Amino acid sequence: MSSLNISIHEHVATITLNRPPANALSKAVLQELDHVLTDLEKNEDVHVLLINGEGRFFAAGADIKEFTQVTNPADLARAGQQLFDKMERFPKPIIAAIHGAALGGGLELAMACHIRLATEDAKLGLPELQLGLIPGFAGTQRLPRYVGVAKACEMMLTSEPISGIEAVQLGLVNRAFKEEALHEEAKKLAEKIAAKSRESVKRTLELLLYNHSAQFEEGSLQEAERFGEIFATDDAKEGISAFIEKRKPVFNQKNE
Repeated sequence: MSSLNISIHEHVATITLNRPPANALSKAVLQELDHVLTDLEKNEDVHVLLINGEGRFFAAGADIKEFTQVTNPADLARAGQQLFDKMERFPKPIIAAIHGAALGGGLELAMACHIRLATEDAKLGLPELQLGLIPGFAGTQRLPRYVGVAKACEMMLTSEPISGIEAVQLGLVNRAFKEEALHEEAKKLAEKIAAKSRESVKRTLELLLYNHSAQFEEGSLQEAERFGEIFATDDAKEGISAFIEKRKPVFNQKNE
């Protein structure tokens, strides 16, 4: 069964994550999203993409249960990075409409979009260290770009999320709305952009990529490698087990 619902109206393709209860980003979901993006890029009737989530969350993170079966975590991280790079380089604007929570991989997905809208009380964060892990889908590289190095450091090291309102103040999110208004406001913004010249929109997105430095590429590669190294530690095994068992993890306090 598909984990993504696609609808097209007024030149706007809405991609809805539909994998309750948390819309977790499993390997299959990411692969399906990759295929959908390829199809929508070719679709001449689609000018703008809008990504949202069904149910209580936008996307509450990666599918942690799948982590117990991962054999090459660095490859897993790199595959996610390549998909999100594809989104950031996509020739059509992608808007994320975030409600409930965008955590871990969910926030990394949102940060790969060109524009982000959120509800005022949405929770956005990278809590991977709570599991004894680190972000793997270029979160360590994109988050500082939006909120600054010091705030990104605080968010990752404490695992504490920020609200949609604070995300606007920091520049991570463009605008925040009451939950009942988010969908309509996102739709209005998407339709406004969809009415613009397709060629001028495409060229603008291309020019914005000049902010994408070589350091970002190197940092992403290093993140994938470090993710693989951390994934093999006892602390990571403990963090994943604790999450699945719904208990507080007990990490090794000694340096390995």
